[in-house]
Amino acid sequence: MTTTEAASGAATAIDPAVARLVDHFQARTPIRAWSLIVTVYGDAIVPRGGVLWLGSLIDLLDVFGVAPGLVRTAVSRLTADDWLMRTRVGRKSYYRLSPRGRAAFAEATRRIYFARNEPWDGRFHLAILDDGGEGNRSAVRRSLEEAGFGAVAPTVMIAPSGRTRPEPGLDYILMEGTAVPGGDARRLAERAWPLERIAAGYERFIAQFEPLAEALEERDRLSPLDAVIARILLVHEFRRIILRDPELPAALLPENWPGSRARALSARLYKRLVNGSESWLDRHAFSEDGRLPPPEPAFFERFA
Repeated sequence: MTTTEAASGAATAIDPAVARLVDHFQARTPIRAWSLIVTVYGDAIVPRGGVLWLGSLIDLLDVFGVAPGLVRTAVSRLTADDWLMRTRVGRKSYYRLSPRGRAAFAEATRRIYFARNEPWDGRFHLAILDDGGEGNRSAVRRSLEEAGFGAVAPTVMIAPSGRTRPEPGLDYILMEGTAVPGGDARRLAERAWPLERIAAGYERFIAQFEPLAEALEERDRLSPLDAVIARILLVHEFRRIILRDPELPAALLPENWPGSRARALSARLYKRLVNGSESWLDRHAFSEDGRLPPPEPAFFERFA
């Protein structure tokens, strides 16, 4: 479905700068509707009561070129996988994030909307994986990676001190290292984490969304429909990168790290888009109680 066709049911034509973002999203095949739905809920619905009528979700995702059947399939999968919960009222279905989904996006929310700025003392946590077989080591390695660790050897992983430490278990030994000089620390970081790949992702994000920022400099605002489309795609694309980024201290990063520019761009755009997008949600998003309630106070602290 082309961008024009995707928007044909809407009363407002999509702005060209926003249409380019939709085209970029549609060009990624296969379209992962379930991932976009998680973004919609975490960014737009959880702060406003957390419940959305399936019809509202179908109407919104139609603008992204996601067919109603694909939306229904995706929400069924998310429900079966315990990411969403369904409530039926008559013939209508309403969905909310499950406790598991809310917990996962609560952590994602911190990483997406709030920069990590803890001081670092130059030391690393050191995790030594036990020799429990490759399958067991892979599971432990994934768990440590989710906690921000990177591998410097098959059975050795590191993370900057000052981070939340995973509970020591039988499958690895956790130790505190001594301070590492700056040059050596950066070389360790380059070895432990795919910083070049992460940086390239940030550069692509900047190239994708800078034209929208430039377009907004030439006009007062976008329509509510354009604003909600742009906001969801902004968060969706930034989320895909930031959740792969270990968010290392600045002392461990290469000079001119693009992650800082990507976050600044995200903050600038989000603030420009939030009022219009909330206006669209006010009129078009419904729960079993009718129109969605206003956002909770914590919502307005995002990208502060």
